[in-house]
Amino acid sequence: MKKINFTRHVLPHIVAIAVFLIVTIFFFSPVFFKNQSISQQDIQQWAGSSKELRDFRDKTGEEGLWVSTMFSGMPAYLVNVKWSNGIVSGMKTIVSSGLPHPVNDIFIAFLCYYIMLLAFGIRPYLAITGALAFGLSSYMIIGLSVGHNARIGAIAFAPLVIAGIHLVFSGKKIIGFGLTATGLALHLRENHLQITYYLMIIVAIYGLVQLVFAWREDRLKDYLQSLIILLPAAIIAGATFFGQFWAITEYTRYSIRGPSELIKPGEKKSQEGLTKDYAFAYNYGIYEPITLLVPEFYGGSSMNAFVQDKNSASYKALVQSSDNNLANQLASYTSNYWGPQSATAGPYYAGAIVIFLFVIGILFADKKYVWWLASITLLSLMLSWGDSFSAFNYFVFDYLPGYNKFRSFNFALVILLMAMPLLGLLGVEKLLEAGVDKSAKKKLLIAFSVTGGLCLLLLVFAGMGSFMKEGEGQLPVWFTDALIIDRKSLFRSDALRSLIFIAIAFGLLYFEIWKKISPAAFCAALALLTVIDLAVVDKRYFTKDNFQRKHEANTTMTMTKADEEILKDQSYYRVYNLQGAMAEAHTSYFHQSVGGYHGAKMRRYMDLYDSCVAPETNRLVTDAQTGKLDLKSYNTLNMLNVKYIVFGAERDNIIPNNAANGSAWFVGTIEKAASANEELKKTCGIDSKQTAVIDESKFKVPAIVADSTASISIIDHKPNYLKYESQSAADGLAVFSEIYYPKGWKAFIDGKSTGILRADYVLRALVVPAGKHTIEFKFEPDAYFIGNKVTLVSSWILLITLIGSIGWTLKINLSMRQSIYQ
Repeated sequence: MKKINFTRHVLPHIVAIAVFLIVTIFFFSPVFFKNQSISQQDIQQWAGSSKELRDFRDKTGEEGLWVSTMFSGMPAYLVNVKWSNGIVSGMKTIVSSGLPHPVNDIFIAFLCYYIMLLAFGIRPYLAITGALAFGLSSYMIIGLSVGHNARIGAIAFAPLVIAGIHLVFSGKKIIGFGLTATGLALHLRENHLQITYYLMIIVAIYGLVQLVFAWREDRLKDYLQSLIILLPAAIIAGATFFGQFWAITEYTRYSIRGPSELIKPGEKKSQEGLTKDYAFAYNYGIYEPITLLVPEFYGGSSMNAFVQDKNSASYKALVQSSDNNLANQLASYTSNYWGPQSATAGPYYAGAIVIFLFVIGILFADKKYVWWLASITLLSLMLSWGDSFSAFNYFVFDYLPGYNKFRSFNFALVILLMAMPLLGLLGVEKLLEAGVDKSAKKKLLIAFSVTGGLCLLLLVFAGMGSFMKEGEGQLPVWFTDALIIDRKSLFRSDALRSLIFIAIAFGLLYFEIWKKISPAAFCAALALLTVIDLAVVDKRYFTKDNFQRKHEANTTMTMTKADEEILKDQSYYRVYNLQGAMAEAHTSYFHQSVGGYHGAKMRRYMDLYDSCVAPETNRLVTDAQTGKLDLKSYNTLNMLNVKYIVFGAERDNIIPNNAANGSAWFVGTIEKAASANEELKKTCGIDSKQTAVIDESKFKVPAIVADSTASISIIDHKPNYLKYESQSAADGLAVFSEIYYPKGWKAFIDGKSTGILRADYVLRALVVPAGKHTIEFKFEPDAYFIGNKVTLVSSWILLITLIGSIGWTLKINLSMRQSIYQ
């Protein structure tokens, strides 16, 4: 048994953690030294979407489970629900060293990628470089800046899963088992299934490559043993996510990511998943991945403009213009970005040094790693192109199971951003072990020629680019000439910059600098060079403007005069904000809203909006402009209980609507529909106060008696509970201005359970007997109440598994270096 040497076996890991802490703290220094937080647009919107749920939890200690302030109501699983996975959350707190959210995700990315590199046999000081390269890629920093915290958190833990799996296949089965289960549980807790899907692709191809080499080397028995060990690890981790997965899977069927019940003209069946137009809305150009090497190949961020730079040719051209009005108009066309995307927060830059090392990895690393990592890199590029490479991606979208539930396919670049530093450092590790002989120098020259040569070609032939976006050709020549000069300047300066970094890294390796200084000093130099390369680019798109005082975090949710006026009404109603209704959460922060902000809206609700609400809105605007506003005629808005319509750039104009149907009402007649298409069409045309539409192919249509004296009113409402009182002289159909969702809502009349019907395409309805009754709706989904118990038990099993695997490994071999990293 080898004695643990502190300098060799312990100190490198202490240094690594210290480096990761220092880089995190200084990169996000305003968070730590100025009491500021990151200004994240999506998180600000989330604050509006989730306020009702957070307030309810603070007041009652319960989970609301249903958010009624957004899209007239929807399940809260993807908005804000706390599950009984506190043990897993506690693990994240420990792993992140207590750093504040969300900057802790970058530290976690450093640490997990470092552990993965150690699992693949990379020496600790060299692994620090790879970890920093992964965590500081602009993909991670830009994702954090816009508020994609779940995506970045899921990515941060993904390397830990890969590390555990590789340890199992490398013979370290016990610790690999524990690490796989823990890493996967932490990854799943972040709840970003698109990243989980990409992780599955990485692991699947890794397993396929391992199978091929196991077959060649006659190790199939060991391969199968590894799979058998990994299966319970995946089950334990998956069980900690069981409740969430059940709820999300259940809801997906009813969301825009599930199947549509509508059949389009000329089609024989309804659509499954997202539409291609929606899924491929964020189009990544064929040449755009060059930004992995040259960040401002397409000019950088569309949010940066040359008019902000007094030294730019564009600014000077505008200032010298004799037509001030034209100059002011042209100022909006001075965007740095000229690529194919409609808008971008910044390019995904992997790092010039990382690209150079990746080519070295292809030339030097073991073939089984090259086959795995090079192939997933190529696949990542192809997936990221979206409909720019439709021949491939439309096929994948149509036939790869579950893939049509996702969008923003440029996110697939995370696969190569995980692969490139790993393969690069596997190559460097081989090079350092074997030394630089004549053959190695030839390979190094090839790597430099490929990467540095590409930068040189871009630098020399920069003038061949158009540097113009679609539609800019109609602008004045004197202006576009200046714009091209500025964009060309960014292009050339970044091509030269990347060439310089590659040349320095090449020199460090080619001239065997590590033999002239200590290996630790060499690794430190490479790490420092990588940090400078990436951090300088990151700071172009993540500036001091991305931070704000903590008390300013919700300034976008400042109450308007209209909000103040509407809140004087203490009844139960909804507000319709005409300013981007389906993509804003300001209204949801203060009121029950018809609109909202979420990427997984209910499909039927969006069908109703597109077919009924949107046309009604257009008519309403026209009627208001012509002075012919008849609020009784907007039947869909009235059935959604829209009592106030807000409009104007400042959301400060109000149209009160006293014609709204209210929270519930009795109808006199029922229109039968034979299909979803017919149901929707009739819903758009009925007088919703008097008539209800029911699809008789899905529900038994009741016989009712019209009673003009019948009444029903709401007396209590919470996110997960509604209470009404009704009075009628005959059996009738009560329609409730609440969204129908069959997985969890239960209805009771005088405490007795009764079935819920769907009426008017999206609403709930009940057959209410004659007389006076108390009606209750309770949201009690099995996915939460049963799934939560499974999650709790599984979290304890996970903790025991982790402690047991670590303890057993240490018992077998007290040397941590021997048992984990060799």
